Amino acid sequence: MGRILGLDFGLRRVGAAISDSGRSIASPLEVYERGDEARDARHYRQLALENDVDLLVVGLPVHTTGREGELAGHARRWGAWLASVTSLPVRFTDERYTSVEADNLMISSGLKRQRRKALRDKLAAQILLQGYLDAGCPEEPSAPGPLADEAGG
Repeated sequence: MGRILGLDFGLRRVGAAISDSGRSIASPLEVYERGDEARDARHYRQLALENDVDLLVVGLPVHTTGREGELAGHARRWGAWLASVTSLPVRFTDERYTSVEADNLMISSGLKRQRRKALRDKLAAQILLQGYLDAGCPEEPSAPGPLADEAGG
């Protein structure tokens, strides 16, 4: 069983985190500045190969209501593209609040704004991948839904 690469999708930058071989712990890996498709394809093929990756998990940016917006559509198309260029399966996972959680962790650690900006995306990727691992690496994602507070619970 290979490792899982978790990706915090962004239009300009993509944060990445990697699981351990036992698929229980996620660690931040990198922040990648997107370029043209050929360069990006080479990068992700190499990253998957170097890290013995056999599954990609892409964060799906959904609204607090659970509805998917325009950015979620971009993430889904990018995930499909990523699957085609790496020949690896892609799963999507809800990434609500991962960037906020990453920021809060870094603020409480005393990191300055510039340092937080440089780390945010890969820490958000670690948080979303850890959530996926903690959920037991589900084959099919549950449909994103409202948070308990919004559902009246």
